[in-house]
Amino acid sequence: MGKIGVFDLEKHFAFYGAYHRNQINIAIHMLFVWPILFTALLILYFTPSLFNLPHIEFSLFGNDVILVLNVGFLFALIYSVFYVCLDVKAGSLAALLCAICWVASSFIASRLGFSLAWKVVLVAQLLCWTVQFIGHGIFEKRAPALLDNLVQAFVMAPFFVLLEALQMFFGYEPYPGFHAIVQAKIEADINEWQEKKQTLIH
Repeated sequence: MGKIGVFDLEKHFAFYGAYHRNQINIAIHMLFVWPILFTALLILYFTPSLFNLPHIEFSLFGNDVILVLNVGFLFALIYSVFYVCLDVKAGSLAALLCAICWVASSFIASRLGFSLAWKVVLVAQLLCWTVQFIGHGIFEKRAPALLDNLVQAFVMAPFFVLLEALQMFFGYEPYPGFHAIVQAKIEADINEWQEKKQTLIH
């Protein structure tokens, strides 16, 4: 059963899906969206602890890991909670991936140090964003969703590609009829967009 308001998965998925119909563009996003989140968390590792919260230290495969409860942790937590609220099953998997990204990025950031980490992050971000813009320009032939709704595009992107992968490889849907409902909304959105384009041309 669908939810309403900010947790309306059908609405979010249809909005993002209307900008990602081409299979090559979808594949590009599946490969490059999560690295954007990962490297963002990596550079946010160097932000100070929130409210002077203590660091979490433990050993992983014989290496010391120091987790800082900072802005990076807050972002990972917000994303995780939001995804679980959207859909418990897929959202729990997404939350697990967010947690893994936070821990792994913290481990790598602590090894690289800020002077090297920001360069790695800059190159990775430029590469990931460039490839995605190429995907939209050449294959999708429609501007990215972030140009119409920046917050929704940034927040939904990781969850969208995960749901796409789960549906593509395992036939998963949050509840029976979800994909049929979403596809109808996507088609309506695309038709509206094409009508606006024709109006502007004429």
